Amino acid sequence: MNDERSTMADTATETEPTPETADEAAPPEAAPDGLKRRMSSRHLTMISLGGVIGTGLFVSSGETIHAAGPLGAILAYAAGSLLVYCVMICLGELSVAMPYAGSFHLYAKKFIGPGTAFAVAILYWLNWAVALASEFTAAGMLMKFWFPDSPEWVWSALFMAAVLALNLLSVRMYGEAEFWFSSIKVVAIVAFILIGAAAIVGFVPMSAQITGAAGAAGATGATGATGATGATGAAQITQNTGAPDSAPWFSNFYSGGWFPVGILPVFSTLLTVIFAFSGTEVVGVAAGETKDPQKAIPKAVHTTVFRLVIFFIGSIGVMAALIPWHRSGVSTSPFVMVFQAIGLPYAADIMNFVVLTAVLSAANSGLYVCARMVWSLGREDMISPALARTNAHGVPVRAVLVSMVGSMLCLLTSVFAADTVYLALVAVSGLATLVVWAAIVVCQMLFRRSLEREGTSADDLGYRVPLYPLIPVLALVLTAAVLVLILFDAAQRDTLLYMIPFTALCYAFYYVRAWWKARR
Repeated sequence: MNDERSTMADTATETEPTPETADEAAPPEAAPDGLKRRMSSRHLTMISLGGVIGTGLFVSSGETIHAAGPLGAILAYAAGSLLVYCVMICLGELSVAMPYAGSFHLYAKKFIGPGTAFAVAILYWLNWAVALASEFTAAGMLMKFWFPDSPEWVWSALFMAAVLALNLLSVRMYGEAEFWFSSIKVVAIVAFILIGAAAIVGFVPMSAQITGAAGAAGATGATGATGATGATGAAQITQNTGAPDSAPWFSNFYSGGWFPVGILPVFSTLLTVIFAFSGTEVVGVAAGETKDPQKAIPKAVHTTVFRLVIFFIGSIGVMAALIPWHRSGVSTSPFVMVFQAIGLPYAADIMNFVVLTAVLSAANSGLYVCARMVWSLGREDMISPALARTNAHGVPVRAVLVSMVGSMLCLLTSVFAADTVYLALVAVSGLATLVVWAAIVVCQMLFRRSLEREGTSADDLGYRVPLYPLIPVLALVLTAAVLVLILFDAAQRDTLLYMIPFTALCYAFYYVRAWWKARR
């Protein structure tokens, strides 16, 4: 770590970045360029889970079942899980071999080119900046469930300040906060699966019949964050006047046929499912601040993928078995519908709290990722190097503040330019995750080729992709399939119209800046 220090007027001591990569002689808790390795494998796993498990599962999963049918929804999530597994395995190999903070674009710079590295970093930053804006808006709306007369902006501002404080204190404080945020969501999901499974087989009687979902849908942001009304509104249920219903078992799976809406909706739903899994790649961003990455990263990769499959497919299976597919939707959380039908007291209040936790967890992870992208870009001199400075606690303060300002600007565009600028930002950010995933897989394949040229055996790697090259090739095939589906989906096609010119602008900016610097 560089010993030169400079004192800011109103902040702690900061460290100048160095151009080198990892410092082999650095102490165990020191990461390159002032960041510190303070996070353990439990932090890493929960951070990855926290970036994925959000309102998409707690609220919007009912719409997935409604659109594709029970079995179709499970198949869509299974296909999404397969893609996530392939990408995460590739990322695990890269992150163990090269545990850089802001890893995606550094891998792209090393194996593809600096222009691609810059474009990947900007796209990923934008994805989370837009997500941050919608999460803070959703948090304010969720609080109105308990305080209907309070202004939303006050709550949004309070949560902004809280998330900013967590990210400014230290990386360990961020990791601990995310660990407990994610733990609440995990407990809620496990309870839902266990109680729901007991209700399916008749161990827990259904005290009411689910006859529909009532209430207006909440406002939905870029990441599907749904407001208080939509997230936790009371389900329309009919209380049983006699004995509780007999065990439903799996009759709802085939009552309308195995594919009641046909097979094609399964493919269109796959787009939503893929984007619901975005956030797992945060493991790579945090690799540079993780203690003992050679052990922590493989454990986090396998644990994250396994838990996601169990949580998502398990939850979808319980919902599909207990809620008739044509009565699922986004107007009411399927979690609330099931808990109310079982007779759980204060089901809406409990789930409102869980969804609020999910929103804050996503915001916490979003600001962390944005800040590390800005820090890494500054460190590579792709933007101002001043943004790569860290304080005495290893926190890139300037990068955190710039990222928060960026998210606030995105929030303002949603208010004052919702049909123009904000629409374009949402469209571009919607495909950013898919671009990052493709870049990760391509980098892993080029990494293996570089090992072959150097005469290094893959067996010497601390962690390696099994069944190579099948896994990365399968990931690229699935990614290409999703892009093809986007071309044939009128609702998603516009994202490419915004994505292509924006990406071209990123390349143009980088090479024009590089040309200008070379002239000087």
